[in-house]
Amino acid sequence: MNPFEKLVGRQQTFPEVDVTQGRSIAYSRSTTRRLMELIDANAHGNVHGGVIMRMVDEAAAIVAIKHSQNPTVVTARVEAFDFLAPAYIGNVVSINCEMNYVGRTSMEVGVEVMAEDLITGDVRHIASSYVIYVALDANRKPTPVPPLVPADDMEKAIIERARKRRMQRQKIMEELKQIDEQS
Repeated sequence: MNPFEKLVGRQQTFPEVDVTQGRSIAYSRSTTRRLMELIDANAHGNVHGGVIMRMVDEAAAIVAIKHSQNPTVVTARVEAFDFLAPAYIGNVVSINCEMNYVGRTSMEVGVEVMAEDLITGDVRHIASSYVIYVALDANRKPTPVPPLVPADDMEKAIIERARKRRMQRQKIMEELKQIDEQS
C-alpha cells in the first residue's frame, strides 16, 4: 500500500468524541523542542522567522488535536505573532503551547517560544502567539469540540482573558464587515 493512501484512509475514520466531557488546560498542554541547524538559518546566523512560525503551527496543532480528539484541525487564524528576539544556529528552540479558549468548533492555543543556548544555559523568550484552529469532520465541515473546563483559578483566569480577546476580535470583524458593506 502506498503510504499516502494509508494516511488518507486514516483520516477518513473519525473517532466518536464525547463533546459534553470537558477538558482542562493541563490535559493537552505540550512542549516541542528542536535543535536549530544551518538549514534553519539565514546568512546572519539567525533562525528564519518562517521556520519558527512553522514550528509554532505544528506544535499548537498537537494541542488542538489532543483537546478535540480529532485528527483534522485546520489553522483558521494566527493572532498577534510577536518576534521578541532572534534564535541562532545551535540553540534549542522550545515551543510551549496550551489551550486558552474553546468555542463550539474553534480553539485558541497560546504559544510561547523559548531559545536555549546549550553551552551557556541562557534561555530567552523569543516569540509569542495565539493560533486559532477549527476542528473538521469527515466531510471537512466544522464540527463541535469538547469544552474547556478550568481545573483551578489560574486556568479560569487564562480562559477569561482569552474569552475577552475573542469578543474583541469578533467586534473588530463585525466593524470591518460593516465598513465593507458600506463601500
